[in-house]
Amino acid sequence: MDRRVREPIYDIAHLGHVELLTPAFDESLWFFTEVLGMEEVARRGGSAYLRAFGDYALYTLKLTAADRAGLGHIAWRATSPAALERRAASLEESGLGEGWVEGDLGHGPAYRFADPDGHRMEIYYKTEKYRPPEDLRPALKNQPQKFPARGVGVRRLDHVNLKALDIDANSGFLRDRLGFRLTEEVRLDDGRQGAAWMNVTQKSYDIAYGGIDAAGIGGRLHHVAYALDSREYVLRAADIFLEEGIFIEAGPAKHAVQQTFFLYVYEPGGNRVEMISDIKLLLDPDHETVTWTQAEREKGQAWRTIMPESFFTYATPLPEEAPDG
Repeated sequence: MDRRVREPIYDIAHLGHVELLTPAFDESLWFFTEVLGMEEVARRGGSAYLRAFGDYALYTLKLTAADRAGLGHIAWRATSPAALERRAASLEESGLGEGWVEGDLGHGPAYRFADPDGHRMEIYYKTEKYRPPEDLRPALKNQPQKFPARGVGVRRLDHVNLKALDIDANSGFLRDRLGFRLTEEVRLDDGRQGAAWMNVTQKSYDIAYGGIDAAGIGGRLHHVAYALDSREYVLRAADIFLEEGIFIEAGPAKHAVQQTFFLYVYEPGGNRVEMISDIKLLLDPDHETVTWTQAEREKGQAWRTIMPESFFTYATPLPEEAPDG
């Protein structure tokens, strides 16, 4: 019996930022700044760079004007310059590497690549840490920025969730090439992976492939999630969305998988955004993957909440707007 255990890879530190594309730039910017309470730290060309008050880096959201909604790219920060080089070499070997690019605002050189489904990603190490202006300086020096007391008041970027054509291939790629750990999954009756949740931090997940893309389109976004401090903040967010005329798709309620408390809305550009609390920590270094059957998944969420059909079918860009559409 082969008792060898492959040494885990700890080269990726965390999710750095996400670029969202929007065909309604001004309205989307209003949503993230005035409704979610994020701060705009810079504007370059057709992009605005935004941060939540608990993010240590300069920004975690790049909002870019485009002719369709969807994902621009996902950026992961490496744990060291050497870690960045190791992962770049592994990605180059995989055949899915795109090469080095000069750093965007707030970070140094990055290695670009795509997962098997075509979601564009990059890894970087050098980053600019946020230094607040006087009016945003917190009373407690161990907090990056004072609480904005505006809108929802999201604390930090939490995770990104993607649609994929072959979840086994995509989750396997992130595990083999970047060191992600599979924490929970759904296995369909035919044996395929129907969904996968993976982490690189001690949070129970940093990225998910939330379902097979029934539209047959690669590279689509299900949602990006920002964390709030408690369920009460999520409940207050629902009231704020109601007052501001933001479409609430699902929640507030509790997920069965990962047990997070959730609320899903669509921002004006069409991308789905999740408010989340009750994030689990996984401290076990050899945590065993939790596998849910198709029948268990179909029972609904933790309190038997049944999600609307759009939750399983809607993703951006829309089928008629997809690049190959």
